[in-house]
Amino acid sequence: MQNKGIIKVFAILFALVCIYQLSFTFIAGNIEGDAAEFAQQEVPESVDGYITARERAEQRYLDSIGNEEVFLGITYNSAKEKELNKGLDLKGGINVILQISVKDILRELANNSKDPAFNQALLKADEAQKTSQENYLDLFFEAFEEIPDARLASPDIFANRNLSDEINFEMTNEEVKPIIRRKIDESIVSAFEVLRKRIDKFGVTQPNIQRLGSSGRILVELPGAKEIERVKDLLQSTAQLEFWHVYKSNEFQNFFVQANNLLKQMELEKTAEADVDTTGAGQDEIDALLESASDTAQVAEQNNPLFDLMASPGFQGGPVLATFNIEDTARVREYLNMSQVRNLLQGEQRYAKFVWGITEEDDAVAPLYALRGNRQNEPPLSGSVITDATQAYDQVGRVAVTMQMNGKGAKTWEEMTALAAENQSQIAIVLDNVVYSAPGVSQAGGISGGRSEITGDFTITEGQDLANVLRAGKLPASADIVQSEIVGPSLGQEAIDSGIMSFAIALILVLLWMIFYYGKAGVFADIALVVNILFIFGVLAGLGAVLTLPGIAGIVLTIGMSVDANVLIFERIREEYSKGKVQKDAIRDGFSNALSSILDANITTGLTALILLVLGTGPIKGFATTLLIGIATSLFTAIFITRLFIDNYAKNPNKSLDFSTGMTKNLFSGLNIQFLEKRKTFYVVSGIFLLVSLGSLFTQGLNQGVDFVGGRSYTVRFDQAVNPTELEDNLVAEFGSASAKTFGAANQIKVTTKYKVEEEGSEVDEEISQKLYSAVQSYLPEGTTYEDFTVGAEGEREIGIMQSIKVGPSIADDIKQASIWAVLGSLLVIFLYILLRFRKYQFSLGAVVAVIHDVLIVLGVFSLTYKFMPFNMEIDQAFIAAILTVVGYSLNDTVVIFDRIREFFNEHPSWTRKDAINAAINSTVSRTVNTSLTTLVVLLAIFIFGGESIRGFMFALIVGVIVGTYSSIFIATPVTYDTFNKETKRRKLKQKETVA
Repeated sequence: MQNKGIIKVFAILFALVCIYQLSFTFIAGNIEGDAAEFAQQEVPESVDGYITARERAEQRYLDSIGNEEVFLGITYNSAKEKELNKGLDLKGGINVILQISVKDILRELANNSKDPAFNQALLKADEAQKTSQENYLDLFFEAFEEIPDARLASPDIFANRNLSDEINFEMTNEEVKPIIRRKIDESIVSAFEVLRKRIDKFGVTQPNIQRLGSSGRILVELPGAKEIERVKDLLQSTAQLEFWHVYKSNEFQNFFVQANNLLKQMELEKTAEADVDTTGAGQDEIDALLESASDTAQVAEQNNPLFDLMASPGFQGGPVLATFNIEDTARVREYLNMSQVRNLLQGEQRYAKFVWGITEEDDAVAPLYALRGNRQNEPPLSGSVITDATQAYDQVGRVAVTMQMNGKGAKTWEEMTALAAENQSQIAIVLDNVVYSAPGVSQAGGISGGRSEITGDFTITEGQDLANVLRAGKLPASADIVQSEIVGPSLGQEAIDSGIMSFAIALILVLLWMIFYYGKAGVFADIALVVNILFIFGVLAGLGAVLTLPGIAGIVLTIGMSVDANVLIFERIREEYSKGKVQKDAIRDGFSNALSSILDANITTGLTALILLVLGTGPIKGFATTLLIGIATSLFTAIFITRLFIDNYAKNPNKSLDFSTGMTKNLFSGLNIQFLEKRKTFYVVSGIFLLVSLGSLFTQGLNQGVDFVGGRSYTVRFDQAVNPTELEDNLVAEFGSASAKTFGAANQIKVTTKYKVEEEGSEVDEEISQKLYSAVQSYLPEGTTYEDFTVGAEGEREIGIMQSIKVGPSIADDIKQASIWAVLGSLLVIFLYILLRFRKYQFSLGAVVAVIHDVLIVLGVFSLTYKFMPFNMEIDQAFIAAILTVVGYSLNDTVVIFDRIREFFNEHPSWTRKDAINAAINSTVSRTVNTSLTTLVVLLAIFIFGGESIRGFMFALIVGVIVGTYSSIFIATPVTYDTFNKETKRRKLKQKETVA
């Protein structure tokens, strides 16, 4: 191997980078462990609500040391930002897809038009959306075009006063459409911006929010979020944009002095009233206690509770009262909301509202404002009056924001700006109780006409954000949760524990097997495998990818599959030995000859993983990501790292490397099985399996999960075993239709219902949760409240809702369609790749027939057994991932055999095709058995120890690996051989006809 030095340097540097990336996770984990120990010592279990109290103590500890250096300039806060991201299923939290109502936006743009054509098109679009994959706006346009003489530019629809600057009644429908599309997109962008700013308030580490295409859907993932109901309410509530007059900083200077003195006095009184127990103490002890109390009082006298928290005072005459460190904002708010402190305010200041200004990610301080409130606590002007807002530039080229109000808003705005100009004060733009900007009025008198320009020290991005916020104030569209998954922290921790256990067991089994089968060479392969795992986790951490439970399954599966490259290499080296070559030549030729098969096998598996990555969502993307990374790192470690160790060992002619042990040296050698002679028998066997599978699929069908049919499912845990049949009767009484099945242990039940599946809103979610609580209440321990039962309850729990999933019918249909296209797309891509690689359609046909055979049998097994299997066998997105993985694995096996067939065709042109194919299969049996057994052992380890939530997923993979191994030898290869024969017969027939 050439360039060994470069490869060594690269491998070492890459390993160091991976260790560096993972060090953040290690540091953050250690500090959080210390915080947990601190909380346990500070809050004993005897304290009421000790779980919640411990969580708060942990957070206080982490806040207090967050910016302290731990190692080489790394702090806890910086380590937390760069640690390996954990997904929802490992950390708990909430994952939702919000649907912004395009229909509501259209109604608003049309000023709630009563036009018959407009409303008829909306109704048709509503109906079409139930079964169509097109977005709502396209469906609306299609329905509108079907109505004779209907015009979008009608004064009664979009050529109205609000859109008069862009749409006039002379425009054609085609001219209006792009304008409406842009307006819809702007509204969705505004909603996205509002949601992003709201999410930042939760303090959740590594949140994820992204738009999903142009459908108006927004994905929000908040791993670790615990206040579930608050999150859901905040995500679905409409934006509260308001305009308020603000006080000047100098108007509150005396108040801050008085408040600080009052808080200091309260602390002194608290210190003076401290209970000093002198009972039974001697005079010396009493003197010591009194002296200590005196010292404490002196310290309290020197403290300034409010001023000590102040980072800087506000500018004289400016709207910012003062700035405070962001971590102190909660305490400042607590001080300012105390009734004793509020009583210091006089006159109109009694109604003042203290709110914070907007902060960016890198900001250390937050500005405090005081809004001029009133008895009704209502703003002088709300955001509903905004008709448009855009980022622009003023006369001197500075970034500015222009906004336009309707007639009612323009009148109030003129009054507000006149007052602000007279008092030389500012008007605060407030969204969801956060001040985004507080501009002054630059002209004398009020601003008339409703059109205003806001200038300041804005960047272009800040100007665009402010324009988005202003537009969001008028957004009438609802944001409904059409899909959600909520996982409690207890279930997340259990998933981590089971994932680690399955990972460790699978790794140990693989390492031992390689040593058992290949001896010293197996040790080198094991070292490469460990390095491979380091690379996988390092790359995941470096890319900021999210590790999920299916992701762990992908890594563990990669462990099983990564040995395939080493097995291929070692088997080819053994073949070279059998030809009488010396060790150095055998190793060189073995690596060279195995490279083609390794690349083909990994590329086909990688293609299926790539399709999963593109078409999958959530955990499926996690699985695909780890699989793709694993394939890449496995190739590097097998081809280069293993080679470095082997070459270094074998360069000494006195050291022999046999690539086998005494027990495995002659295993599978000299095989001469006539596989093709029995192909008709296996055609019949497979035909029977396929008929049974298809019969079951047509008669019994599949157990489709809520991903594909819509509905809600809940994983509920009890403190004792529960009979699901009895519980189901209670559920049916509440919901009308529902199912209950044991999910894992006998005390854990999975409840599924379609009750009100087409209705959206937090009220419906709350109603269903209450009904579920009523149905199962008799099975819960006495005293269990509804708050204790729900998934959003604080702390880790042993009973109640551990996980909930909701999928609306429209998105369920989208998921089903996307899954079908994923499978069909993978088959097409793989057919084309094999055709390109092997240049003969017979190989592509054999591979695709085998894959279809495998998929149908896996589906048939699930259809036949889902009613009595003791674990969940629902057909959901995870199952589709399993199917595509089976496709990739089956092709991996098939391509290795095909590669050897092609090699034998070229090396032995005098052989018949039958002899060449039989010889090729025989020569790959050792590799096939090795790889399949290793992969099965890994999958069984995950199946047994990997947790209930992925047991069905693993079962599909186990069946798929068995069937895929079988079909590679007994279906793909015979089909390829028979199509070769038919081609030859046709060619001979044509030749005879030509001669005649």
